Amino acid sequence: MKYTHLAIAALISGATTVHAGGLDRSNQDIGIIFESGNRFELSFGNASPSIDGTDIRSGGQTTGNVAGDFNILSGALRYKLSDQLSVALIVDEPFGSDISYPAIATSPSFGGTQANVDSFAMTALARYNFNSAFSVHGGLRYQEIEAAVTLRGAGYGGLSGYRGDFESDGAVGYVLGAAFEKPELAMRVALTYQSRIRHDLVTTETINGAPVTAGPSSTRVETPESLNLEFQSGVAKDTLVFGSIRYARHSDTIVSPAFFASQTGGASLTDIEDSTDYEIGIGRRFSDQWSGSVAFGYQTENGDDLVSPLSPTDGARYISVGAKYQATEQFDISVGVRYTKLGDARAATQNVGQATFADNSAVSVGVKMGYNF
Repeated sequence: MKYTHLAIAALISGATTVHAGGLDRSNQDIGIIFESGNRFELSFGNASPSIDGTDIRSGGQTTGNVAGDFNILSGALRYKLSDQLSVALIVDEPFGSDISYPAIATSPSFGGTQANVDSFAMTALARYNFNSAFSVHGGLRYQEIEAAVTLRGAGYGGLSGYRGDFESDGAVGYVLGAAFEKPELAMRVALTYQSRIRHDLVTTETINGAPVTAGPSSTRVETPESLNLEFQSGVAKDTLVFGSIRYARHSDTIVSPAFFASQTGGASLTDIEDSTDYEIGIGRRFSDQWSGSVAFGYQTENGDDLVSPLSPTDGARYISVGAKYQATEQFDISVGVRYTKLGDARAATQNVGQATFADNSAVSVGVKMGYNF
């Protein structure tokens, strides 16, 4: 069997409302470091979540769709320096959120509440092969993140009208991992650790537009550390199975700016549980030009269906289908579609459910182009 990863549906990324836990969008994929030779990849994805609930306070009125569509753009470059050493540069958007509740007339509990998170990251990696079986990889990750949160509605009591603006900040973390391979079986098992990254965000807090602090303050925010276990193995001619387990410690992501903390006893604007995601799939090469894959995924539920209004789902299940076309020896293009069934939850403040969210879903599509040189 030619030593290649046939699973190409995994190029689609999603936010917590679409695919991964917490604020994840890209899953911080480093797959290009395991390619052979020199390679450049460019990926584009679009996610369309449909998340609406029933406002308990209004006696059953719908909240409307609270999740906005979003796009993901990423790129990666790998260069082989020798038979033992290769390097890669990866640019992605690892975290994000686009939540917006329609007007208060629609949802008296949370109408007008919004959360927007944007991020950008560059990861520089190196991989060293001790032999054909064992290798290690690691590097540094530079990351920028910014956010804006608005709380509105009766569910927030006296904090209705609160807004926090968090200016962009850049910080550095690291990546470490190791892999075991048997190329003759198209087998690889890789374990990768991504460190938490600490940001100090300059923060401006207001209520209904009026400042509530003497001036901007600083808010310490940590993006979650994560551990990815990925595997693939040939099971028949031109056929392999693949899968992954990803654990992310989102509970360490605390956002507690000065004024908000003083009014809530040190509470966080976020309330995200640690998440574990599982995926299993099968890939097959049909010809020298065409290959395809199908995968199933599951994200664990929190065990308590009370969640933050800024992330009103709990767990997920998905199926993704992908196809890859090898246009020339150098150029290939992959496409994928993912359907995600989002877990039911109750959006709550102070541990009191204010709205129920059920029977929600998301559709994601992605395209990845690769060039070997």
